[in-house]
Amino acid sequence: MIGCSKEDTSSYQTESTINQNEYEVIASNLEIPWEIAKLDDTIYISERTGSIVQIKEDNYFRQPVRLEKGLSNQPEAGLLGIAFPSNFTNKAFAYYSYVDGNDFFQRVVEIQLIDDHWQETNVLLDKIPGGKFHQGGRIKIGPDQKLYITTGDATVPELAQDVTSLAGKILRMNIDGTIPSDNPIPNNYVYSYGHRNPQGLAWDSEGNLYASEHGSSAHDELNHIQKGKNYGWPIIQGDETKEGMLNPIVHSHEKTWAPSGMALLEGKLYFASLRGEGIRVYDLQTNMLDETLSELGRVRDVLATNQGLYVITNNTDGRGNPYANDDRLIFIPIHMLR
Repeated sequence: MIGCSKEDTSSYQTESTINQNEYEVIASNLEIPWEIAKLDDTIYISERTGSIVQIKEDNYFRQPVRLEKGLSNQPEAGLLGIAFPSNFTNKAFAYYSYVDGNDFFQRVVEIQLIDDHWQETNVLLDKIPGGKFHQGGRIKIGPDQKLYITTGDATVPELAQDVTSLAGKILRMNIDGTIPSDNPIPNNYVYSYGHRNPQGLAWDSEGNLYASEHGSSAHDELNHIQKGKNYGWPIIQGDETKEGMLNPIVHSHEKTWAPSGMALLEGKLYFASLRGEGIRVYDLQTNMLDETLSELGRVRDVLATNQGLYVITNNTDGRGNPYANDDRLIFIPIHMLR
């Protein structure tokens, strides 16, 4: 049993490890990768050092991203999330950490592919609080065609409860940067709050949103995100309760997953596990928690397709033990997941 008390029978881990010869290494020697995106037969990977790697068939291109602000080199900062509209031609979205004097912030920007590089062309949201840790950093375009952004508490926990702050939140915006008229708080980007450091987003076929979140030392969480709701940090965590605050659907109790990127495939949430050095999967129907893939080292993001899962390792970020040719993009065929 892992991640649950003896009395908790709603979630548990079973052994289901995929061996090295059962997955394919698509690319290697990545530089602190953060997010995977895929359009048709092209894969894009953001690197915290300030590049986007484009992979198509056997071709591999590292394209620098020219940003208006200097990238922060704090331990969890840099070029983080990227997102591509369904009608992508040459414009996409990015989330990055930067330094402004003695202060650290994040911003959401539009970037454009020009020849052999990307260029920041428009700022959609700025001055998201940053710091040494807890930057959040995942961005996704939801089924409603809105842009969702995870932000950390920037190591100032009380900001997560302050709906006038952009820290410790899941934000929602129109893709032109304006605030949607149906956001839960008028004229406010906040979609949900009370988050410590969420780093994964995924939707099911009915449009339900789920998020993975780093807890404090332990009590990492998977949450069902509901519009306008408060997820408790720093007032409650784990099984603690307080009126007006929601509990996670599952959490790691006194263990640590260090969860990051997440994807939903066939009714199961597959989420990257940095501390666990693999992928964990939570079945939304059976409430079972399973370790699907281990011994890869730190895993940062997971992308689901009908063919299987794409996974990026994150062993070169200064916290892991890199293998030869790390970091890597790995593909796991769907039949290996069943």
